[in-house]
Amino acid sequence: MTESLLAVHSLSKHFVSGNETVPVIENLAFTLGQGQSLALIGRSGSGKSTLLNLLCGLELADAGTIVMRGQSFAAGGTATVVRQNAAAWSTLRRQHIGVVFQEANLMPALTLLENVQFRAQLAGRDPANSQDWLARLDIGDLAQRFPDQVSGGQRQRAALAMVFAMEPALILADEPTGSLDRQTAAEVTQVLFDLQARYRCGLILATHDADLAAGCQQLLDLCHLSAV
Repeated sequence: MTESLLAVHSLSKHFVSGNETVPVIENLAFTLGQGQSLALIGRSGSGKSTLLNLLCGLELADAGTIVMRGQSFAAGGTATVVRQNAAAWSTLRRQHIGVVFQEANLMPALTLLENVQFRAQLAGRDPANSQDWLARLDIGDLAQRFPDQVSGGQRQRAALAMVFAMEPALILADEPTGSLDRQTAAEVTQVLFDLQARYRCGLILATHDADLAAGCQQLLDLCHLSAV
């Protein structure tokens, strides 16, 4: 039996535009086991990025519950509960949840190696393996270069090295190949899926790319709220 990593129950989120309440996510429920992958699909504005933000505590739900690695986060609660939840989410993001964005979130003043080392240390992991992670992503020879000295695809590989160096339980990827050409996107995608499967971390991937989504074990269409 696959160990549960994430469970979402009756999750809802809305935004206010002027005098109008705009629902983005309504009564959403799904589960993700350790080592499993899930693609979020749907048109722009369907709530993919919002859901990723909810799943790492950067936004708060209006209703429902998220259970992450055995910790339960219910919407609402007293001010004390909200502060406690914020602190717990911060720890999860630092130690257990790796986030990959469309544009690689590297610190420009640090070399690629230093970026990976910093992320590993932030998660409480041994930074000694940082060079190895860059090598596994085929950019070991670029370790001493700065982000503006390498290509977009190489920066995205470095971002993946940062994520895997923290040994995450869950990876949240928001259009991770959206800024790359097709060939580079395919190469980065293959590395992401290979390493995710090898190290059995969960993966939730928001994408417009049907080929990329097809590489995941499950699909969740936010336009129709159906998991298949």
